[in-house]
Amino acid sequence: MPRMTAARAAVEILKREGVTNAFGVPGAAINPFYKALKEGGGIDHTLARHVEGASHMAEGYTRTHPGNIGVCIGTSGPAGTDMITGLYSATGDSIPILCITGQAPTHVIHKEDFQAVDIAAIAKPVTKAATTALEAAQVPGVFQQAFHLMRSGRPGPVLIDLPIDVQLTEIEFDPETYQPLPVYKPAATRAQIEKALSMLNESERPLIVAGGGIINADAADLLVEFAELTGTPVIPTLMGWGVLPDDHDLNAGMVGLQTAHRYGNANFLESDFVLGIGNRWANRHTGYKLDVYTRGRKFVHVDIEPTQIGKIFAPDYGIASDAKAALELFVEVARELKAAGKLPDRADWAASTQERKAQLQRRTHFDDIPMKPQRVYEEMNKAFGPETRYVTTIGLSQIAGAQMLHVYKPRHWINCGQAGPLGWTIPAALGVATADPEAQVVALSGDYDFQFMIEELAVGAQHRIPYVHVLVNNSYLGLIRQAQIGLDINFQVNLEFENINAPELGVYGVDHVKVAEGLGCRAIRVTDPSELGAAFEQAKKLAAEHRVPVVVEAILERITNIAMSKTADISDVTEFEELATEPGHAPTAIKPLKV
Repeated sequence: MPRMTAARAAVEILKREGVTNAFGVPGAAINPFYKALKEGGGIDHTLARHVEGASHMAEGYTRTHPGNIGVCIGTSGPAGTDMITGLYSATGDSIPILCITGQAPTHVIHKEDFQAVDIAAIAKPVTKAATTALEAAQVPGVFQQAFHLMRSGRPGPVLIDLPIDVQLTEIEFDPETYQPLPVYKPAATRAQIEKALSMLNESERPLIVAGGGIINADAADLLVEFAELTGTPVIPTLMGWGVLPDDHDLNAGMVGLQTAHRYGNANFLESDFVLGIGNRWANRHTGYKLDVYTRGRKFVHVDIEPTQIGKIFAPDYGIASDAKAALELFVEVARELKAAGKLPDRADWAASTQERKAQLQRRTHFDDIPMKPQRVYEEMNKAFGPETRYVTTIGLSQIAGAQMLHVYKPRHWINCGQAGPLGWTIPAALGVATADPEAQVVALSGDYDFQFMIEELAVGAQHRIPYVHVLVNNSYLGLIRQAQIGLDINFQVNLEFENINAPELGVYGVDHVKVAEGLGCRAIRVTDPSELGAAFEQAKKLAAEHRVPVVVEAILERITNIAMSKTADISDVTEFEELATEPGHAPTAIKPLKV
């Protein structure tokens, strides 16, 4: 039996589980693992500038690369605590990433040793499993179980903590005979699918709510086929956006309080039946007034996690199943019903959803200087085609982007849905571009999100990871400013200051162009909306030529209010018409959409 260190055994298992890339920051307590990583070969490593950044890179990688799992690595103590945000983000969106941390020697873990913290206990609430391997002989089993857990049931992250003495201990391990554990995923029965379809067939105005579970299961093609067979319009969730193209005749728009379309909410409120697949009824989708969301319609909920069914509200029927397994049966039964002439004609209902889509579009064309953000998204739609992978996390930029951009394929809207941590976008975009180096990757940030982990741009420069980063700069915490209107305050959300080194910026303060260039990237500043198209084209060329991130900074007007509900009610969304000219001054609003 071959002998090797436990750290080397762990690396050999990673390779046999399909890992080809890792993101991390070495340190004393994890150096034996890095030695094994170097000697074992076969895994490319990207050196992050911040360990939280490494965790988000791993997220971006997994969200892009079907079947593969992003790995992030850090040393003991603060490295692990820094990665908690990435683990929380991954668990909230059902994203499997593996976090590997170093640890103090086993005999001093609980003696307040330098950088010794019980990271497994800290990480437990935001992982499927968090384990400190106290015996070297356990390491192969701990890693094998980690991949089994990450891939089984509802996907999610795992943390493995490796004391330095455990890493260095030699064990007997034969990597050539290693086999991954079988993956478990619940599967619907035919009887369950037949019942759900009978309920759909009894309705007059059905919808499918397509969640991120469909994308996780790589079942988008099946979803489209099922929708087309039954003529049922589809409402993608924010995490499911791209499950069918935006211009598909059955795409009825997104629903919600913020990241929603006017026509999506209008279509949903006209429905009488909803089949949710791979979704979790997130509150930004349903609103907080569940009686508005559920009134007058029946619900069937299909989800891989049995305890998710009934968690937010009780559906009329629930099915615990992996989305792909369920959709395979939905398609099979629907084909049989169609052949027998037993599927109702939904043409009029589907056509009505497209009429609302045509009538309830938000305006995007403005020529104002400073520019309105809506114009930025209009020009992005023109410049970046259907193959573009968009990456974004939180804020008015994300909300407006979800309202106005267009997505045509699964895994082409890569968004942190539940956690929404500022700073996520840059490292996640680097992970996406690493997973798909030939793709057109376009990140979208407001100025505050951009500043949170701006140092990670240097990772793109060092490792030659090109992508385009659209930075919409209003020198404000825009979403929080808008939220404060209801409290009649404008407090601690204004980022403006006079930069003595860049007086031409006025109150916009931070010179993002100089910072980006100082980190080894290229950057373009745009103040006239008519120049956005040319700037985007130049950015694409610069990224291709220099193989580094390229930032396009659009200088926006200071105050823009983006459509959203102030009452947490999807039937009461305020569509802002006139823009405020003074901080704290509430804008004029057109009549809220009522259906």
